[in-house]
This record gives sequence, C-alpha cells and structure tokens, in this order.
Amino acid sequence: MKLLEHRIPPPLIGLLCALLAWALDGAWPAARLDFALRLPLAVLCLLAGAALDGWSLWNFRRQRTTVNPLAPARAGSLVIAGPYRFTRNPMYLGMALILLAWCLWLGNAAALLALAAFVGYITRFQIVPEEHALAGRFGAAYEDYRRRVRRWV
Repeated sequence: MKLLEHRIPPPLIGLLCALLAWALDGAWPAARLDFALRLPLAVLCLLAGAALDGWSLWNFRRQRTTVNPLAPARAGSLVIAGPYRFTRNPMYLGMALILLAWCLWLGNAAALLALAAFVGYITRFQIVPEEHALAGRFGAAYEDYRRRVRRWV
C-alpha cells in the first residue's frame, strides 16, 4: 500500500469523501438526522475548519516552508507555533471539520462514514509517511515535538 503514500493531494481526498457523504445520504435515507442545532453546528464547524486551515497556512508561510503535503521532505523548518502547539496536523483537522460541517448539513448519520474514511485514509497514507519524513529531516527536534503534541487533537 506504499503506492498510495503522498500520491493524492489531501484536499482531493476531502472532496472525494464529501462526494461519498453525499452518495451515502442518497443511498441511506433511513439514517436521516434532524435536530434543532444541526444547521448552526454545521456553520460553526465550517467556520472553525476554514479558520484553522487559514491560521495553519499563515504559520507555514510565515516560516517560509513548503505547504506541499506531497513533499514533506522539502520542509525548510519545523512549524510548531500557532495551532501546531495543540495538534500536529491542524490543516487535516480543519479539512475534517469542514467535512463534518458537510455531513451535518446533509443531516444523515450514514454520511459520517465518509468522515471516518477521510480520517483513516489521511492518517495512514498522509500523516504517518509525513511523520517519517519529518523525523528524518528534523531528528530529535521533531521527536520532542511529537511527544509533546497529539497527532489530531
């Protein structure tokens, strides 16, 4: 399965999972969810995810390092400020929040399977290989950071 590591851009994975959520919504109408705060929660998740992604990107730009998730070995510096103090993967967490917003908007519990698929795929084929590349690039500094900060939240 190494063939899939760092091959598909994470935003494309997010889009594919959003399409999967939409398909699951249509295929499983019995799983409909409807509760009073569903749409406000969807908007809140969307805004939080977008803000987290923006804040994360800003920190990468400020450090003048690559934001290309397909080439983590090209990282010029280890970003540990801003949202990276709380999660090692705030951009992926932001994407997951945006996908959660979509699932809430759809209002179908089955759509949440697409969110689980996103988290599983990104962890296995993007994050774990990134961690190996960053450990090779930054050594003890990355290992210390990895011990202090959680992968997701």
